[in-house]
Amino acid sequence: MCLQSITGVMIQAFMVGVVFAKLSRPKKRTQTLLFSREAVICQRDGELCLMFRVGDMRKSHIIEAHVRAQLIKKKVTREGELLPFYQTELKVGGDGEEDKIFFIWPTTIVHKITPSSPLYTLSANDMLKEKFEIVVMLEGVIESTGMTTQARSSYLPKEILWGRRFEPLVAFKKETGEHEVDYSLFNTTYEVETPVCSAQDLDRLISLHQNRPGENIILCMLMIMMIF
Repeated sequence: MCLQSITGVMIQAFMVGVVFAKLSRPKKRTQTLLFSREAVICQRDGELCLMFRVGDMRKSHIIEAHVRAQLIKKKVTREGELLPFYQTELKVGGDGEEDKIFFIWPTTIVHKITPSSPLYTLSANDMLKEKFEIVVMLEGVIESTGMTTQARSSYLPKEILWGRRFEPLVAFKKETGEHEVDYSLFNTTYEVETPVCSAQDLDRLISLHQNRPGENIILCMLMIMMIF
């Protein structure tokens, strides 16, 4: 009788553990975290930026959310050593500076193409010839369970659209007094005027104009846009 009671308690404890583990598994949670199919390159406040979009389909939020991005490509060192999967960290965030994001609605993640960026010397034409992959990661804590979750995606050069910007998908509805998200526009982009030169060449032109105010920088920019 005692053995049967102990066995019954053990089976019950095992079943409770299985059910709890099943309910708290974060695997399905990651399937509701979205990344845009393509990334884009356009200007924001005069700077060329790489952007991609992240979203969450569930009403329960991801807290302490932060993003990371790694550019992976082949590199040959000065000594001739071949590094087939050399990784370079890209500085990314909601504003291009801070990797932590307030993730309660779809967010456009920004990487400013500055002199420290591995994309700094690449023009629109160069981008198509390059061989690399940008791996992006979103990590955070599931609000309902307290467990950590991570979702990943990646972008190849052919999946980076130069001269496009993401369509706004959050709109305020006067009837309900709420903001609504139209996820049908999550991957939608539209064309914008963007210099097709590299960020490095763009900085040089801006510097030239600042040093020689008499020159027509607008004409220079139009010439750059017509190259590609």
